[in-house]
Amino acid sequence: METSDLILVSNDDHVIEPRDMFERHVPAKYRDVAPKSVMDHAGIERWWFQGVASGSGSLNAVVGWPNEEWGMDPSTYAEMRPGAYDVHERVRDMNRNGILASMCFPSFVGFSGRFFQEAADKDLGLVMTQAYNDWHIDEWAAAYPGRFIPLAIPPVWDPEVLAAEVRRVAKKGCRAITMPELPHIQGLPSYHDKDYWDPFFRAVSQENVVMCLHIGQGFGAIKSAPDAPIDNLIILSTQVSTLAAQDLLWGPAFRDYPDLKVAWSEAGIGWIPFYLDRCDRHYTNQKWLRHDFGGKLPSELFREHSLACYVTDPSALKIRHDIGLEIIAWECDYPHSDSVFPNAPEFVLAEFESAAVPDDEIDLITWQNTCRFFGWDPFAHVPEERADVASLRALSPDVDTTIRSKHEWRERYSATA
Repeated sequence: METSDLILVSNDDHVIEPRDMFERHVPAKYRDVAPKSVMDHAGIERWWFQGVASGSGSLNAVVGWPNEEWGMDPSTYAEMRPGAYDVHERVRDMNRNGILASMCFPSFVGFSGRFFQEAADKDLGLVMTQAYNDWHIDEWAAAYPGRFIPLAIPPVWDPEVLAAEVRRVAKKGCRAITMPELPHIQGLPSYHDKDYWDPFFRAVSQENVVMCLHIGQGFGAIKSAPDAPIDNLIILSTQVSTLAAQDLLWGPAFRDYPDLKVAWSEAGIGWIPFYLDRCDRHYTNQKWLRHDFGGKLPSELFREHSLACYVTDPSALKIRHDIGLEIIAWECDYPHSDSVFPNAPEFVLAEFESAAVPDDEIDLITWQNTCRFFGWDPFAHVPEERADVASLRALSPDVDTTIRSKHEWRERYSATA
């Protein structure tokens, strides 16, 4: 396959929410108390809600910076590449990167909406959760039909309210919701608690909504040495997915809800073969525990429910058939530090070639598996003959991909503001 012929659908990117996101989606009586982005005396922008601040670390939006400048310090919109928060610039960057469609995880509210879960006023938290979802579905994703797969955030503090929100966003065409990897880390019942999570599991199963578990929420499960560097979290974060998989596979979720679908977002795929081998060995060897997987091996059940998502995993691609070819999906992670921009097609094709992946399998990994799993028709708005890398790049040939320091980005922002 040639680079120009690739079709790329990324099921894991991110949006830095624009300052005005709540203006058109919060009921009038709540607008004065809606979250607001405020610049402090140090020149740092943070979102404030009910007296609590939330911001984005620079690793959330470092695309376009020299990587020696990357760090965890908070940043402002002025220092970001506009494609991080401006949907029009985002689509131009997607065109330059050859990306047909993208699913964008949240930023300031947390990957699973934890900011609103921890709000003191849960009723107001629900209003803002729904406003966020309406903005994301009706404004961000709807701005360019066929270019975004909508993704909702959850009101996890009440299972009935959560189930109702699943059904509400499903009616709006949203077939994905981001959830905590390990809810017990944030004071909720674990996924082993069927009584608590049953309304949610039933709702997503009945509405064909994918439960997306993005790495990061479960950082609290990593008990590193007190003097361990930040590298520990960045490198080991994907291993938390194994803990989440254990709770869903060996708890009631995968066994009792046959239509439940889980996307392991940004989790990588290299951990899966060992984990599933270990599960099957345990199941067949430890008979005294009397687990019942309905006549299936744990590995079979995992594959029936899962989409395994990766940015780069060259070694794992060589054993893709052991993982399960039809459950592997590529993602871009724009605008995070792991993102592949502006040369994603060249990058992913080089990995496929090193693993001797044939063309039909490339198509499965780069778009077909994602589109099938999320029930997303990639060509409903963009015909297939105009969905490849060459066609998309031709739409935005003037995109500037120059690497600039955050100070240079600030100067350019000031000049155009």
